[in-house]
Amino acid sequence: MNWHKIWVVARHEYLANVRRTGFIIMTAIVPVLGVVILMFGTLFAGQAEQLGNFFAEQFDIGSKISGVVDHSGRFSPILAEYQELFTLYESEAHAEAALMDEEVSSVLVIGEDYLETGRVIVVTTGSSFGAAAVSDSSTIRAFFVDHLLAGQVDPALRERAADPMDVESRVISSGGETQGEGPLGFVFTFVIPYFLSIFLVITIFISSGYLLQSVAEEKESRVIEIVVSSVRPVELMTGKVAGLGALGLTQILVWMISAAGFSGGAVALMAIVGAASIPARVLILGVVYYLLGYTLYAILMAGVGALGATMQESQQLAGIFSFFAAVPYMVSGFLFTNPNMPIARALSLFPLTASTMMMLRLPLVEVPWVDVVGSIVILLLSIPVALWAGAKLFRVGLLIYDKRPTLKEIWHILRGEG
Repeated sequence: MNWHKIWVVARHEYLANVRRTGFIIMTAIVPVLGVVILMFGTLFAGQAEQLGNFFAEQFDIGSKISGVVDHSGRFSPILAEYQELFTLYESEAHAEAALMDEEVSSVLVIGEDYLETGRVIVVTTGSSFGAAAVSDSSTIRAFFVDHLLAGQVDPALRERAADPMDVESRVISSGGETQGEGPLGFVFTFVIPYFLSIFLVITIFISSGYLLQSVAEEKESRVIEIVVSSVRPVELMTGKVAGLGALGLTQILVWMISAAGFSGGAVALMAIVGAASIPARVLILGVVYYLLGYTLYAILMAGVGALGATMQESQQLAGIFSFFAAVPYMVSGFLFTNPNMPIARALSLFPLTASTMMMLRLPLVEVPWVDVVGSIVILLLSIPVALWAGAKLFRVGLLIYDKRPTLKEIWHILRGEG
């Protein structure tokens, strides 16, 4: 391959796209958000606990008024401290009427055999989500504990039993270093790296999308016929992948430097107590997974996308890779409880999901090094295979105008029969 020609193509792609308005806006998002977060933290650092409690109350069904029908006699009368959030009704009919009139958000029907069975019927409107949320409501649990222990134990003990924990989080790395504590520790050790991983995926596909758009536009305008007369298809594809990869790397480096600065030195300067830096391990591996993930996706999207006769067809063909990249986010809800679950480890070792899954896992837990090394090795081995297949498809696809090839024709192209 002629590396000078590859360099010329790469430089052209980089300079042509770095000035795009969309690229500039997307690149500026993280620094702007960082400034907003720091200003918010500086102004309201003293109220962090109150703000946390406010948001917790929004998701706590117990913070809304509930009706109570007490057949056991142990919750009548309602203790003074709970009378603003709980209203006692004589019968289920009266309570349900109040529920339908939206005077209460739910109704708790406590049976006569409550002490023996613990059975409570929860009546809500709409869906069963409200009933399920009752079991997780700290306010409602405190309501039951307080009424059961009233007059039975020391008031201080009863109060502590109703609200047993006031949690302050602190994260310690495998090396014994504190990575996050205090009200903002969670933000800087999980929230920012987690959303950084989402931005990482976005920038991979923005860069890959530019590549796809570039190939499709050059095909539709027939410029590609002039270009391939002086540059081999594999050199053209390599140059485009390298140039747009550098473009995406520029974007992700701006994001990561901004995130590191805002969560580290800038936070210390502004004296936001309790915040900690994003672990360097996450930042370093973020760059590694970006490079490998982008290279793999860009090659595949360039090869497959070149088979489309129009931009729309190219996007449809390349859309399958977007689906694979999104699979880890489809199971992200399970990762919060067990980031090292078998399915997460399996997806970390599958080339098309490895980069996104690992970026999701890294902020959540100390990922075993065997997973990190294994995923990187698999990506490194997959890139030459993708380059071989992508180059074949790219070379043939550049000059296809009338229709896109069938799966059978694509198979023949890969076998060298096209």
